[in-house]
This record gives sequence, C-alpha cells and structure tokens, in this order.
Amino acid sequence: MLWFPHAILADDNAYLHELVERARRDHLAQRPEWLNLLHYKPYVYWTWTRSLADDPVFFNAPSGKTDAAAELEATLAVFFSTTEETDKVQNPQCRFIARYHWLKEELHFDPARMREQSCKRFDQWHAALDPYQITLVFPAAYLNNPASMYGHTLLRIDTKDQDERTRLLAYSISYAANTDETSGLVFAVKGLFGGYPGLFAITPYYIKVREYSDIENRDVWEYQLTLTPAEIDRLLMHTWELGPTRFDYYFFDENCAYHLLSLLEVARPGLHLTDQFRWWSIPSDTVRAVAEQPGLVKRVVYRPATATIIRQRILQMDIRQSAMAKDLAERKIPPSDDSLHELPSPEQARVLELAYDYATYRSATGHATATAGQMHELLLARSRVEVPPQRPEVPVPAVRPDQGHKTSRLALGVGSRGGRRFEEFNLRPTYHDLMDDDGGYTRGAQIEFFNMRWRHYRGDDGLRLEEFTPLNIVSLSPRDDFFKPTSWKVDFGWTRKHFSDDHEPLVFRAGGGPGVAFNMPGSRDGKSVYYGFLEAALDVGKRFDGDYALGAGPAFGWLTDISERWRINLYARSLRYGLGEAHNARELALDQRYSLSRQSALHLGLYRKQEFQDYWNAAEISLQYYY
Repeated sequence: MLWFPHAILADDNAYLHELVERARRDHLAQRPEWLNLLHYKPYVYWTWTRSLADDPVFFNAPSGKTDAAAELEATLAVFFSTTEETDKVQNPQCRFIARYHWLKEELHFDPARMREQSCKRFDQWHAALDPYQITLVFPAAYLNNPASMYGHTLLRIDTKDQDERTRLLAYSISYAANTDETSGLVFAVKGLFGGYPGLFAITPYYIKVREYSDIENRDVWEYQLTLTPAEIDRLLMHTWELGPTRFDYYFFDENCAYHLLSLLEVARPGLHLTDQFRWWSIPSDTVRAVAEQPGLVKRVVYRPATATIIRQRILQMDIRQSAMAKDLAERKIPPSDDSLHELPSPEQARVLELAYDYATYRSATGHATATAGQMHELLLARSRVEVPPQRPEVPVPAVRPDQGHKTSRLALGVGSRGGRRFEEFNLRPTYHDLMDDDGGYTRGAQIEFFNMRWRHYRGDDGLRLEEFTPLNIVSLSPRDDFFKPTSWKVDFGWTRKHFSDDHEPLVFRAGGGPGVAFNMPGSRDGKSVYYGFLEAALDVGKRFDGDYALGAGPAFGWLTDISERWRINLYARSLRYGLGEAHNARELALDQRYSLSRQSALHLGLYRKQEFQDYWNAAEISLQYYY
C-alpha cells in the first residue's frame, strides 16, 4: 500500500504507479546510491537499518527513517507537486534535489508526465560557489577546543581560477555539534550520548582559517580530491538538501569526520568509507581512509599555523634579535630604535617581520590589542628596508597525518611487581599518548579513551582487571619568551589500590591539574622537554575510611628523544592525601619506547612506588601493535 503526502491527479497517479513498479523491479530502494542519500546504516547489533538523520523534515514518509522503500515511493509522489518556489518555500524537486536527479536518471522521467520545476535558489547558490574542485582539510588536534581534541575535518569548495590569495575566499562545508560548550570533559561526556544536535554548515573558508591557524595555532593539511564535475555536483546537491537537517552528534562515531565521509560517498558511491568506522571515527583515521583510496587524492598541501611560522622565524635569528622583535611587538621600543638600525638590512627585515607577525598573533588571540598606528609603524619601517620579504621556509613534516601510527593499540607484556611475576594484556581503543611516535600527530598531546589493562599473576587463577581509564588527557605545551601556554592534565577511571599485599581492590580515581613545560636548554624543537604539574586526586572506594581519600601534590618529569626511534620519560610524583583516609602515594618511573616500525614498538617501564607504608619495585616489557 502506497502512502502519499498530498492528493495526486488521476494522470499523475497512473504515472506514479508506473514509476513505483519500475523502482520495485529494479530494487532501487536497496541500491547504495539511495541508501547513501538517506544516510541509512545498519544498527550495530541488528540487521535492520535506520537513517542517521534525526529530523522529521528530512523524510517524506512517516516511516522514512527506517523504511527505505517507503521513503523512495513517498519521495516519487512529492515530485508531482506544483508548489511554486518562493524565498521561504521550495518545490520538493528542489528541496530534495539530489534525490530527484538520481531517480530521474534511473527511472528516465518523462517531462510530459512529470513537469521539471525551476530551482532558481539552488542555481544561484551553486553559481555563487563556482565549484571546480573539492579539498579535504584537516586541522591538527587542539586540546583546548573540546570539539577538536583529536583533530577536525571539513571540505573546501575550490574555484577554477583560485590561487594562493583567493583561496581564503572559497567556501567550506563542515559538520559540527551545535553548542557553545567550552569544557572538553563535559563536551565528551554529553557527546557520548548524543546530547547535542549536529548540523551541516557552509561558511567562508577564511573564517575557519582564522579560527584554526591564527587563533588556535593548528597546522592545516589539505588533500585535494579527484572528484569529477558530475561528482562535485552530486555532493553539492546533497549538501543543499541536507539544509538544516538535524543529526544527533556523537563524540566517537557520528562526528564531523564521519559525516563528511558520507558526503564523499554520495559523490562517488563506490567508496564505502563509512563502513570502515562502525564503532568510532577518529578524524586522522578518516583522513587515512580517504588517502588510501586509489586515485582519490591528487595532491597534499601543508599549511603551517601562524605560531609555527613565528617559531620558524625565531629559529633563524639569534636571541638578541628575537628579543628585539618581541620588544617591538609589545611597544617597549619604537621602530626607530638605534639597536635595530645597527643590524644589517636582511636582519633588520627579519626582525621587523617577526615583530609584525607576533603583534598580529597577540591581537588575534586576545593577548593584546595591536593598534592600527602600531601596525602602520612596523610596516612603514619594513618598507624602508630595501630587501625582499624574508618569509621563512617552514619544513614540511616528514610524516603526514594519514601516515602516522593507527589509533588503536594492543600490547602484550610480561613483568614483575614486588617479586611477583605477571603477564599483561593492554587494549587502548584510541588515540595517542606521550610515548607514542609523534609522526603525524601533535607533539605533547595525549588523548586516550577507554584504556584497559588486564594482568595474570603467577599462581593466581584467571585474569584480573588492573586498570580501566575512560579518559586520560595530557597537554604538554612548552613555554618560551613568545608563547606561554598552560600545560594541564585530567583523567578518571578505575585502578588497583594497594592497601596491603593481599588486598588490592579496584577503586575509582579522578585527577588532574595545571602545569608548565619548557624546552631543555639547547633544544628549541620540542624534542626534549621538562615539565611539572600540581595535581589533585580523588580516590573513592569502600575500603577507605569515609569511603574516599582526597589529596594533592607535585609531579615532575623529563620527556626526551634519545634517537629517532628511542624515547624516554623520567618522572616522579608525590601525593599527600589529607582528607578522607590520610596516606601518601609516591612514584618514581622511567618509561621507554623503542619503535620497531610505524605500527609496532617495544615498551619498557621501571618503577619504584609507595602507597600507605609499603614500598615496592616493578618492571615490565611489552610489545605494542597499532591497528
């Protein structure tokens, strides 16, 4: 039985039944093109499908969210509508323009029996975009933006005559949670359960560049795609019909990266990109999936952030010159200062250009306001130095985001704790920690979700859960004269607490705190960093007096690369629990990682620990595999 959303004339009804019968005969409702257009996906635990779209206006049939055939037939029916297009109302052929053109191509609509409507609004929109090429844009991870803790993706619509100057005037397609939430922890928790509406949006690309590169200091990678004009049109038609459609935003799977893959699948149905991400979709993994598609990517471009360019400028001058540039930017000395004019012309130019870039950066990030007069003074002083622009060549990272280690990690190891031998199994579903190879990742950024460790001690029966940490984030950002970020860390989960040798129950633990990090003297590339944190910790369990223990204390460490493959992290922590059950917890540790390949490594850990009045030594070695 057919359901139609409005009355249909007898002649239209006869032709509609013809179209429906042909669609049923050709099984169009089961075709990948139709399933992609409606975002139908199987449930993880069930064989039946449903659309990921959560907005009733996206469907024409009451059961359209779960019934692809009913939705196709109802969609055919609405195409007979003669509603005139206005500024606020679209004819269904225009509202669902991607569906219309696909069904028209498959069923060969007779224009004498189904009049094709004019879609002026879409035509004007399409002409304004002037599409020629689609580029997948990947800004690197930024821990202080909860929506982009492990990166972000968007699509840029490039024009034919676009160059480096006009690139910023292009438009971009993005999908994001519609929220003003600034807490990464709150965002992640609510995002786990679809607590935010997700929307597609088209915005000028320069707005995104300013946000990512100038303010958040995120390097950007561009993957130029080989989509044909017809495929680009399909992508844009589908973007148009998505309009204000609401999708429930899920932090791990139905996020920005996942839904942009669905647009590419509409453009080129044979890609099957989203099928690779049934459980979770990490932006860098989705970029890898795109890059691994034969013939889909034709060129990759690296664009350093403003802060990256500033750091490269600093590396090209001595400490006295960089200090002079900083003083110029902060208006501590004028451009007419004698110390500046004593420098050779090329060095004057580099100092003035660094001062201008740094003043612009401080203004963009809200650290200071650069007045028009100040900027004019710097530009005027630079114009008087008759040498070419001294813009530095920022080295392209040797490893792109799609070439880094995969984000899931499995480890098998053996060790000894207090004289007791054990075997250990570790599973980290995602994403990256401080000891992992940084190639393709943001150095100093640790983000782990649902890390689990099981141990079997010799002489015991079975495995025991040693640790379950749903969230562990560390932002280790070195400070210097120009940049003074605050490092921080936060984690929560369940871990074994040593009350005595024969009593180590699982307790809930949450902790974190602010910190600082600095490059070691002589190391200006971030490959040798010392750091400190002031941590707070809350342990909760029935074994504690009052069922809890609350404490705080310092932590210090040194993270350095001995060689390209060998990294060590030497750290110490001392916590004094003063509320609840009073006790001390101290730890001295040496972690080491030696990379065997991009997707495998050896880990060696040596530990000296104290909890309550007991001390013990521990050592473990494990083979890590990334997948």
